Amino acid sequence: MPTRVAASGKREKGTGKQRAEASPAGLTRAQLLELYYWMRLTRTLEERLVALYRQTKVIGGLFRSLGQEADAVGSAFALRPEDVLSPLIRNLGSMLVKGATPVEILRQYMAKGDSPTRGRELNIHFGDTARGFIGQISPLGDMVPVMAGVTLSFKMRNERRVGLVYVGDGATSTGAFHEGINFAAVERCPLVIVVENNGYAYSTPTRSQTLAKQFVDKAIGYGIPGEQADGNDVIATYEVTKRAVDRARSGEGVSLVELITYRRKGHAEHDNQSYVPVGEIDRWARENDPIDRYVARLRTELGFADDDLRVIDDRVRREIDEATEVAERSAAPEPLDALLGVYASPPAQQPLWFRSGQRAAVDASERAEGWGSYSATNGAASDARLAREND
Repeated sequence: MPTRVAASGKREKGTGKQRAEASPAGLTRAQLLELYYWMRLTRTLEERLVALYRQTKVIGGLFRSLGQEADAVGSAFALRPEDVLSPLIRNLGSMLVKGATPVEILRQYMAKGDSPTRGRELNIHFGDTARGFIGQISPLGDMVPVMAGVTLSFKMRNERRVGLVYVGDGATSTGAFHEGINFAAVERCPLVIVVENNGYAYSTPTRSQTLAKQFVDKAIGYGIPGEQADGNDVIATYEVTKRAVDRARSGEGVSLVELITYRRKGHAEHDNQSYVPVGEIDRWARENDPIDRYVARLRTELGFADDDLRVIDDRVRREIDEATEVAERSAAPEPLDALLGVYASPPAQQPLWFRSGQRAAVDASERAEGWGSYSATNGAASDARLAREND
């Protein structure tokens, strides 16, 4: 049977040094505060994005991880810098841990010209292999076979690197998930597959899309280890992921980790969550908020002072304010930037370059207004020609 992993720390009396020696999961006091920093940074950055979204400064949809910060941060924290992860839209915290910055997240959501994708893609659909995260794609489950291939390359090159891929509960019902995890298991790829069980696949509750009592049971069918943990406990999440990462790094192959959490916002900011039972969201917010739980533990069991946390809160607010100012000063992308990095990268190109040499057909068959911003001069030439013909 799978086990629900709980944090191993126990309340200890004594000096700060003694408490540091008793820190849970082998984490130092600095690392315990770092976990708080990443969770607080994630939530504050998303709250700022909500404000910008309501000011119509965010282009497209806004996806929140409210209530899921611990599972993204705790799992990514178990990786080394050389390891690679594949996030989903609710794993902003994992990208921040791996080196993504608030300013580029803001620029990306605001479709700025100096965003990671130069305004051509939205939200956190971008990657940077140098920092160890791969850009997500929208089809559910498809990143599992992608990461199976990535980690197979680690194995073939005898590199002691590990990959981690997130999937939601709904993605476990896709063919891509099955094929990817089965291939990775057979090839003993150094891969950790994290199933975020947040209760809903978009608007479909878990009970309506699978009869499995728990997703960790799916590991049995692939012959791989599976563990389940409280995804709203950042230390428990770190511990269970660290065990899976260590197994992968030592050559023991794939592990499946199920994290029990809850999505307190809809699929995206436009989703009113009318499908959620009345009171369910409030109950999770009141009783099982991952940041509130961790703060309480830091203050009591782990012996941190309010000032320790206040320093981090002030730092996060300052960093988000500064990042917002920088992002808002960024310019919109130039239209011709859309040509860069597609099939070739011309430094510049004339609009409608693909119609070169087709002047006669264009003048005879197309209205000037169909040329968009390029119609001013060509439209005038076409009108002059028509006038001469009518004479």
